[in-house]
Amino acid sequence: MTGVESPAYVPGHGLLQSRTAVITAAAGAGIGGATARRFLEEGARVLISDAHARRLKECEAELTGEFGGESVAAVPCDVTDERQVGALFDAALEEHGRLDVVVNNAGLGGTSALVDMTDEQWSRVLDVTLNGTFRCTRAALRRMRQSGGVIVNNASVLGWRAQAGQAHYAAAKAGVMALTRCAALEAVEYGVRVNAVAPSLAMHPHLAKVTSPELLEELTAREAFGRYAEPWEVANVIVFLASGYSSYLTGEVVSVSSQHA
Repeated sequence: MTGVESPAYVPGHGLLQSRTAVITAAAGAGIGGATARRFLEEGARVLISDAHARRLKECEAELTGEFGGESVAAVPCDVTDERQVGALFDAALEEHGRLDVVVNNAGLGGTSALVDMTDEQWSRVLDVTLNGTFRCTRAALRRMRQSGGVIVNNASVLGWRAQAGQAHYAAAKAGVMALTRCAALEAVEYGVRVNAVAPSLAMHPHLAKVTSPELLEELTAREAFGRYAEPWEVANVIVFLASGYSSYLTGEVVSVSSQHA
């Protein structure tokens, strides 16, 4: 199948002007990093976070150089640590005085056959991917109760579809989808919308390191476009969900995928 070329990069349109956003796992070239950049291009102020302090510092320096220090701040955070999660959201309020958008992007993958998977492998993926999203959603809602806001979670098409070697990751992402729907119903009274994106295949350097070329070729072939998504293409949908253009959406999981039915 012949692949369709990636589209031209979409410029900002001020969709998030003056909003303050927290984005987890935002260091590096993946979806989180692309989302931070897109939010800044749309006029938001961002507090980026990551468990990797060195990469986070490098990302902060790069974005600050491009968008200015008033628009970018960074706080290291391991989403498996409740104390660090609380400190992250407190820092957002201290830095900008408000919290409008939270993007729960932190997640952990890996490949292992179920019969060989250890309890530690299972628990680690669930703790980062599902429990981390729970901790951050809870912390965000506690701080948004009076002001309203938007939460966008990063799920995956594997929450719906099966793939060998991905039982822990798929279970975690299915949990993120269910958490999104339930949290959305509870958050309505606070004026908070909660939605999620479910990407299929967004290419970035870390994925290339942990996935074999053969599997990447197979996964790419499943896409109707014959190519993987650019991280910024997923970030564009996150921008939509964070903006006023999605004002009547809550509890929804939006597939960002061209996979065959």
